[in-house]
Formats: sequence, C-alpha cells, structure tokens
Amino acid sequence: MIDPSLIDPLCPVVSDLDPEEQAASYDRWFRAEVQASLDDPRPSIPHEQVMEEINALMESMRKSADAD
Repeated sequence: MIDPSLIDPLCPVVSDLDPEEQAASYDRWFRAEVQASLDDPRPSIPHEQVMEEINALMESMRKSADAD
C-alpha cells in the first residue's frame, strides 16, 4: 500500500474517483464504444485488408526514411 502522504494531491495522475467509481465509469464508456461500433452502418473492413494497407504504409514510410 502506498503512503498517502507521499502522493502530491495536485498531480494530474491522482484521481478524485475511487477505484470502484473508476471501474464503473470505464465499463460504461467501454460498453458505449462497443455499442456504437455495432450500430455503425458503415460496412466492416476485413482484417486482412487492414493489415495489407498498414503494412504497405509502413513499408512506404521505411523507404522514405531510408532515402533521407
């Protein structure tokens, strides 16, 4: 356990929320994000297509960096 006197109360990493409230808040956010994705009317993109595109982009960036 961390000694509370060692924690800077002005530190942005320190939260005013208790761990249970943080967990519940994250759970609500996560579920909303999943539902929004499921409700999205746009067509899905196959994983293989995404990987091909990102691999081509990374290769292009590598070649560009090597040319410099």
